[in-house]
Amino acid sequence: MVQLYNLHPFGSQQVVPSRQEPALFCCGRDALLVACAPGACKVEVFAVGRPELCEPLGSFNTLGRVVRMAYSEVGDYMVTIEEKNQSLFLRAYVNWRCMSTGNTRVCVRMIGHNLEASYTDATKDQMTIIEFPLSDLPLCFSCCPLTGDLLVGCKNKLILFCLKHLVRRQDLTVLDFERLLILHIDNVTLAEVAFCAGYVAITAELEVLILKLETGEKVVDNSRQHIYDSVVSERLVHEGVKEEPDSIQSESDDFVVCQQPVELLGEESRQCGVSITLESTGLVGEYSNFQMQYVLYRRFALDMSSFVFSAEDAKLHSLQLLPMYETGNSAPTDRGDPPKRELLSLFCFFSLPHIGYLYTVGNLVELISTYQYSERSQQAVLTPQFLHVITSNNLQCFTVRCSAAAARNEDPYIDTTQKACPPVSLDVCALRMQLFIGLKAISHFKNHVIVLTKADTEDITEPKKPSRRLLSRKADNIKPKVSPESEPGWNLYIVNTTSPLLLYREMVEYSKTYENVRTESCIHLLSEAHLLVRTALMDPDLKESEEKEDLLAAFRESCALLGDCYSRFNTKDFHLALPYYKMSGLSMTDVLKRVDSTFEDKMHKYEKGIIFYLYHSLCEDVNEDLSEELAAKVLQIFHPAESNQIPQVLCSPCMKNVCPKMAIKYLQKVEKMVPSVVVTLTKASMALKMGDRNGCENELDSYAEMMLVCGFIVEPRLLRQQIKGQIVPTELAVYLREMRPGFLVASVLALHENSKIELEEADSYIKTLSAEEEDAVPQLLVDFWEALLVACSQKEVVQELYFKLAAQYIWRLSRKQMPNTKPLKTTEDLVNSCGHYGLIFPWVTFMMPLAPHSDQNSSEDLSKLQSLLCGPYFNIPSILPLLETIPEDTISGLSIHILCSTRLGEYERAIDKLLERCPEAIIPYAQHELKDENRALWWTKLLPELCKRTRHPGDNYPVLLSSLTETLSVIAMELDLRDFLNVLPEDGNAAYFLPHLLQCSQRSLVT
Repeated sequence: MVQLYNLHPFGSQQVVPSRQEPALFCCGRDALLVACAPGACKVEVFAVGRPELCEPLGSFNTLGRVVRMAYSEVGDYMVTIEEKNQSLFLRAYVNWRCMSTGNTRVCVRMIGHNLEASYTDATKDQMTIIEFPLSDLPLCFSCCPLTGDLLVGCKNKLILFCLKHLVRRQDLTVLDFERLLILHIDNVTLAEVAFCAGYVAITAELEVLILKLETGEKVVDNSRQHIYDSVVSERLVHEGVKEEPDSIQSESDDFVVCQQPVELLGEESRQCGVSITLESTGLVGEYSNFQMQYVLYRRFALDMSSFVFSAEDAKLHSLQLLPMYETGNSAPTDRGDPPKRELLSLFCFFSLPHIGYLYTVGNLVELISTYQYSERSQQAVLTPQFLHVITSNNLQCFTVRCSAAAARNEDPYIDTTQKACPPVSLDVCALRMQLFIGLKAISHFKNHVIVLTKADTEDITEPKKPSRRLLSRKADNIKPKVSPESEPGWNLYIVNTTSPLLLYREMVEYSKTYENVRTESCIHLLSEAHLLVRTALMDPDLKESEEKEDLLAAFRESCALLGDCYSRFNTKDFHLALPYYKMSGLSMTDVLKRVDSTFEDKMHKYEKGIIFYLYHSLCEDVNEDLSEELAAKVLQIFHPAESNQIPQVLCSPCMKNVCPKMAIKYLQKVEKMVPSVVVTLTKASMALKMGDRNGCENELDSYAEMMLVCGFIVEPRLLRQQIKGQIVPTELAVYLREMRPGFLVASVLALHENSKIELEEADSYIKTLSAEEEDAVPQLLVDFWEALLVACSQKEVVQELYFKLAAQYIWRLSRKQMPNTKPLKTTEDLVNSCGHYGLIFPWVTFMMPLAPHSDQNSSEDLSKLQSLLCGPYFNIPSILPLLETIPEDTISGLSIHILCSTRLGEYERAIDKLLERCPEAIIPYAQHELKDENRALWWTKLLPELCKRTRHPGDNYPVLLSSLTETLSVIAMELDLRDFLNVLPEDGNAAYFLPHLLQCSQRSLVT
């Protein structure tokens, strides 16, 4: 559907002072190239884009009558199909600008030939005409706007020529072409062709086919010819996709066979019935292999229900491929060509006399717009901003959706809560119908539309009446009769389009007429205004300037206006208020003031859009403090419509200035309707803001602690808020730290387990809550780590917690520092709660009473560290560097070092340390550790060491002697008599060892 508006997309116009009647024309950067009427063989050049009158720049002759012409910005060349002596020739005019300076030198050559002779020192400023040798007559052509390559259409074939820049000297680059590929096409008679970025679009009378060519590494097959036979399904055969020529010829010439319409997208388009053979003709290399994909096929049927024209009138026309480029990604070139650009999106347009079609043909092939014309169209030209269509007497301007599709390809955040853009499916608009008598042709260059008018005398004085006759194949031979006395008049106009900013402001002003009457029309016009500015900002040629700043300001304003519409109007797309307001850069304060300013009475109803925007903005913790008045306004907005969301609203940092008494009144109303633990916790928080600690405690007592924890999971901002990127504890969290620390730790643990807070964030949060220095670790944080270790099952997190806890225990032990608060769990609690804390080994328990009283001031940290080291999963090497701070000259320090040595398998080292510093514990240690594969250490390590140390009596002699006796008793029970004799010292006292030998002998006799 096409919306009709009366706007002014066209501004001033200039008349091109052409001396001869124009036949064809095209735009070359800042110049207009006009081919004169038949017989002249001349092209006139005029300046375009200047504020003064259109100035002639010069002219140059062609070798024949120009039948078709086009300009390529890449390479700055003009290509023509010319007729001479009833034959058609394809030629390219290079360096044609030098002709405007009065230089009359011209060089004519074939492609790939006589390059050196063409550009000598004396003639390097001459114009060169390049001839393209073709075996078939050229019918149409298209230049790729990205590469400058040329695609030529002949009967049943397409020929691709690659543009080459040949550097002959440092100051001389020669343009030439190389034939790369021939596409042999069956069952299609070419009418028009378009070429861009490897995409090929062709039309016949009522058929459109789009292909994609790929080259280089993407192609594996090295054969020089590829045949693509189209597979036609049985369904499409019945629909008449492929018709036999013989059957058509047998039809009567008085009738036209009308086939059924077909549309095939993507891979399905292979079933179109058009077979194509690729013949590679270039040199072996990157461009020697080609592969092809079918992209789109569409066939139309003649519609004789409303309009009766000749068969020629019903043909497709104005085939065009329109690229849109990535913004801010243009690389300059050294040859004076436009900057190299990256393709973002590609669109294809083609038209029937009364309807036009716009497809996107990039990653997604989709019909995005159709255009219904009020009159029969003759030609159309598509631009990123508008579609310009000419009829016999009108220049029509339609809006397009190219920027809406391209923006979504460029920015993945569009269509989320962060960003928005009017939909591609938005109805297009007809902005203007400008009257021109006898329109014949149209072209476009930047913000200029060039139109050619030719009006016969009878066209002006006596309008023709359309003849009503049947469609016939013989209609092609019927020509209108023109009076020989009538001399046609002609004009070539340059129509300047209105600047995007002026047209944007007109659209905004126009939308106000629908503000309170037709809301959808208001949104539609503002969406058009938004797309207009967005398209201007996507222009890759737009540089940093005052114009760009004005466009950005208009873009933000359009977002704000669309946000206003979606927030005020009762529309199904109310959720778009959020992204549009975000894109506008307005604060919540600004939005609330805008919303109130649009209502005259105070008893108005707030729509879903503003509620959606406020709720999500408050939940996202925007760094903004609402005033007390505006905070009250927010509660007033939510109460009648979404009262159950008031607790979440009050938890936002933006609402910190809200009156707590008013908040509690609203919460009490909510509690009567929908009681919940979140409402209760919010009331407790508000009570603290009023200084009512008793009221807070009463609210907390109304639910069990586990239920309160669930409330914090639902709304974590009751405990912590994010302000300017930092997590800050709430007043309620400070209160819980003082009065219920265990409950606070359980709540933070629940938040972490439910992915509401990361471990690093929780650490920082508890440090901030405990008001400790940055490097200090409060006991509350140690309590959290211990609780998390009990509950956690993730190996990576467990190892991290192991290290953190062990490091803190060691840090306190090395400084003999007590915890700043009483630990929530004892070692026994932790051992009973999980398997990460192990039972302390008996020999460690045996050692502890041997320590002096002064060494027992950190016994809780010591026992927890010992329990960790006794656990089955602790990674001992991770804390070895930290053990340097714990001396071995104390029993507590020695126990830690012995535990680490034992867990590392260094039993001999542990035995040496125990015998040296605490021999009393050697037997309990050996009984617990020297088992199984380590049992041999009793007689290979422990016995020799005890024998050696008892030879020299000292302070520990009784202990060592007792340990030696116990060791001999164990060995006597393990070894046979001969082995026992071998391990005894040779210089030992036989009387001392004899009882043990007797014990070993008796054991042997028994067994």
